[in-house]
This record gives sequence, structure tokens and C-alpha cells, in this order.
Amino acid sequence: MTHSHHKLTQKKNIWSNLPFPTKMYFLGILLFILGLLLPVSLGVQQISSTLSMLIAGYHIMWEGIEDTIEKTKAKKWFTPNTHILMTLATIGAVLLGESTEAALLIFIFAGAHFLEEYVEGRSQREITKLLALNPTEARLIKDDGQIQVLPVDQLTIGDRIQVLNGGQVPTDGRIIEGTTSIDESTITGESIPREKTVGDDVFGSTINGSGVFIMEVTKDSSETVFSKILQLVEASQTNLSPTAARIRAFEPHYVNLVILIFLALILGGPTLLNWSWAETFQLGLTFMVSASPCALAVSAVPSTLAGISNLAKQGVLFKGGSFLSNLTDLKAVAFDKTGTLTEGKPKVVDFDFEQDSLDKGELLSLIVAMEKQSNHPLATAIVNHFSDYALSLKVPVENRPGEGLVASYRDKIYRIGKPSIFTAVAKKWQDMKEVEEKRGRTVVFVAVEDTVIGFLSIQDRPQETAIDAINYFKSTGVKTVMITGDGKLTGQAIGRELGIDQVAANIMPEQKAEIIKQLQERNGLTAMLGDGVNDAPALATADIGIAMGDGTDVAIEAADVVLMQNNLEKLVKAHQLSKRLKSNITQNILFSMVVVIFLIVITFWTNLSILASVAFHEGSTFLVLLNALRLLKE
Repeated sequence: MTHSHHKLTQKKNIWSNLPFPTKMYFLGILLFILGLLLPVSLGVQQISSTLSMLIAGYHIMWEGIEDTIEKTKAKKWFTPNTHILMTLATIGAVLLGESTEAALLIFIFAGAHFLEEYVEGRSQREITKLLALNPTEARLIKDDGQIQVLPVDQLTIGDRIQVLNGGQVPTDGRIIEGTTSIDESTITGESIPREKTVGDDVFGSTINGSGVFIMEVTKDSSETVFSKILQLVEASQTNLSPTAARIRAFEPHYVNLVILIFLALILGGPTLLNWSWAETFQLGLTFMVSASPCALAVSAVPSTLAGISNLAKQGVLFKGGSFLSNLTDLKAVAFDKTGTLTEGKPKVVDFDFEQDSLDKGELLSLIVAMEKQSNHPLATAIVNHFSDYALSLKVPVENRPGEGLVASYRDKIYRIGKPSIFTAVAKKWQDMKEVEEKRGRTVVFVAVEDTVIGFLSIQDRPQETAIDAINYFKSTGVKTVMITGDGKLTGQAIGRELGIDQVAANIMPEQKAEIIKQLQERNGLTAMLGDGVNDAPALATADIGIAMGDGTDVAIEAADVVLMQNNLEKLVKAHQLSKRLKSNITQNILFSMVVVIFLIVITFWTNLSILASVAFHEGSTFLVLLNALRLLKE
């Protein structure tokens, strides 16, 4: 295929993909230009202009009439929209014999309308293009080992699926064989692929890297994380911001006022001011166009959609524009501790041992060998921290619930457990324990023949982004609160490290919602971040509930916002963008109202034409839409 032929094919595809009203719009403009260029009589040119106006603008005119009729029936009172004003102005211009101006009016207005649809559509496409990523097929491994390709919606929980290298993960599940790296940007917004191996969770719609693996289906296709994202996207496009809702409610009242003033001019101009009918009608039509709230009507919705779209690309999903709009008025934010402010995975943060018959390396290898035979979270932390000492020591271990681990090694009894079970504890270790516990850490003693010879200090560490996020909110005057079920010492220690304003410790799950209510009464608009089932009531109570994406389905269902990564930096970005959104909408409203007032003044002050009025007016709409597009940028 030649290069020129390829370009021609591309142009044909662009034309064929255009919506029918858009095609008619361009055909109408072409007919209008031909009417001006061809040597025809004035009457034929007028007919050509009128016909081109109807072809290019039928969609806009009919939309205005249809929408007005439907809303009038629903509300039981006359509920017009901006399209009606422009339709009336166009018809009036034709009646005055100014078909060329009428055609140009409808071309400019329809062009601005198509631009508005493009801006809103682009914002929606940024997030709804996710739909194209929704998996459709899966490679099911049958009982006889054969592979069957079948639709994703036919999978059931427990099915085994093969995922080829470069292929799409068909649904949520867990790897049972193989290792790979997976691009999870469609879920988390994180562009760096994540390493995955046996036991790791995988998500539908994500893209497999170079490895081939087998997974077990853990969720129905309608309950996957990706399907929940699509539900959020759908909700976000119907839930308007308060400003957008107010503008939509105000529009018909404003249009009615403009029509009443127009009628008053038509009746009063000739009778009270001795204007001619033609002069009065011309002035009335120009006023109608000048006062039309086109730019005002698009001041909020495109901006809100652009903001939601921007954050969705970064892995922050809002269930509606109202939540993004309200976030800028945040007065207090409450955080669940584990998994939200902290990593949710305890780590060894300090340790010390006295010299024993074993050297340090052999003692640590023994500790690892003992802890490997326990399924306690603290045991996992110890094994992970001392992985370099994971030698092949085979030691029989007795796991005593509530006491710890006991093992016999080299004719001595070694014990690892909580401090309260030991009696022979030197002052050194007792003092060390008290210091560590004041820091909010959990202490484990190591003993030989009932004599403590050392300790391990373990703590759930704050997330790297948590301190920066807390500092940011404090700098903006937002009160920060940590809610935890941990003891007072542990909670206060983490709170001090994070620099948080208030710590609520020893809190039962049912008490979290009550704390949120108190914050709302004392401070105002309050947000809550959480990730567990026990956070759901508090998330629902808060003005803005924010769930961490690694959390439970119940928390995500109850929340208004979902952070697809457990990264509080994303919440900071959402708060900053909420401020930008408020500023952007304010700019749009003020600018559009100034233009309207200016045009109304010069309509009566000078002999402004209908065409000049609509050019200024739709030019302002164009600028408002361009301003909204700025919110698509990070």
C-alpha cells in the first residue's frame, strides 16, 4: 500500500466515524459557502443560506425544542434552555430577511456546542476507555488438562485459568503456578510492573508480562475490582458537583427572564419609545443572543469531568463530582492506622543479644528456624528480617499458645515469647522493654534456660507517604486524627512519629462512626480513610469516605472515593486538584457573566449586530471550555 493511499484510507475512516449530526454540520457549511460563491440571485442565496442553516443546525434546534417540551411536561411549568434562545434568534433573523446572519449564528453556536460535547467526551473517554480493556475471553484448564477458550462471564470461582505472556488477566484470582511481572496501571495507576509469584493476587484487565502462569478464579466476573471501577466511572458521570447542579437549575429561570425582557422590548419599543418594528425586533434579537447563558451553562460540568478524569488516570476514583468539589472544603480527616497510615506488616525495628554459648549468627539462625514453624504475624516479621540467616537448621519446636516457642538445641532449652511469661529478667532487659513499649513497639524476649539473653522489637511501620500527607493537611489547616484499636502507648508513639494532631486509641470498630460524628460537629466537613470491614460504618458516616484500594470490598462499597494504591500522596493530589477545580469553575462563571453584562450594555449603547453578538458570546464559551481542559493535566 502506498503512503498516499494509506492517508486517503485514514481520512475516509475519520469521516465515517463522525456522528451523523456532525457530518450534516459540515455539509451545511459547504452548501453555505457554495451559495456565496456561485453567481446566483439574492433570492436563491437567501434560500441557500436558510437551507444550509437547517442542515447544519437541525440537531441543535431540535434538541432545544425536545428538551424544553420534556422538562416542561415533567415540571409542569415552562422550562426552556439556551438552545431555545438561539433557535428563536435564528428564526427571527430569517424573518428579518437576514438569512446569511442566521446561518452564521447557527454555525457558530452549533460549533461551540460540538466543542462542548468534545470536551465532555474527552474527559469521559479518559476514564471510560477502560471499557475497551474489559477482558472478554479466558483460557480455562479443564479436568483432563485440555485448554478451552470461553467467555469470561462463564467462569466460576475455583476455575483454573492459564494466562500467556503478554496476555490479559481475565478476572480476579490468585497465582497457583508460575512467576511473572504484571502491568497493573489499569487498576492502580502505577506504571511500573509488579513482580508476582505463587500466592499473589492478580486482577482482571491487567496485562501479563513475559511469564506464563496458572491462576485460580477467586471472584465472579461481576464482582472484580475492575468491574467496580467501571461502576464508579458510571456513577461519577451522573453525580454533578453542587455548582453544576445549581447552574442547571438556574438556567431555565434565567432563559425565561431573557424571553420576558425580549417580549417587553417588542411590545414597548414601538409604543413607548417610538422605535420602528424592524429596529425593535433587531434589537430584541441581539439582546436575546447577548444575554444567552451559553458560557455559564458550561462553566462547571466540563471542568468537573476533566478533574475526575485526571485523577482516575492516577488511580483515584470518585463516585461523583460532588465529592471532588466538596473535598476543597475539608476541615478534618480521620485515618485508620493499620494498612492506611502504616504498612499493615510488622517489621523488626531493633534487637540486641548477650553473648551466649552460640555466636550471634548461629543464634539468629536458630531463632529463624524456630519462627519458621509458627504462623504468627510477628514470626513472619522475624523470618523476613533475618532471611540471610535462614540456614537449614532442623529443630523440633513446641508452639505454646499465649506463651511462645520452645526448642531444645545443643542440650539447652531456648524460648521466644512475650515478656510477661519470663521471671528471670535482668534490669537491663526490663528497662529496654519499657523504653521500646513507650515507642509503641511490641517486644519479644529470647531466653536460654529461662534466663533472658536478648530481645526483638517489632512495629508496624508508617507508610513512606504518610508523614508528607499529614504535614500537607496540617499546613492547609485540616485537622488530622488517627483512629486505632491499638493500646494508648502504641497509638501515641505512631502519632508522634507521623506528627498527627489527635490520636484516638483503644477504639472498638463500632466507636469509629461516633468519633466521625464528633469531628463533624466540632470542625465541619470531615473525611475518613480506611480499608477494612470495620471501617465501613465510619466511611458511610463521614462527609467523604475514602477507601484504600487494597482494602476490602465492603469498605470500597461504602466509600465515596477509592485510592487504588495505598498511597496517601494520591489523596494530597486529589485535594490539590479539588482546589484547582473550585478556582477553575469560579473563573469560568465570573468570565461568562462579565461577557454577558458587557454584551447587553453595548447592545443598547451601540448598534451591535446579531452576528457580532454571537461571535463574542460563543467565543467566550470557547475560552471557558479551553480553561476546563486545563484540568486534564496533572
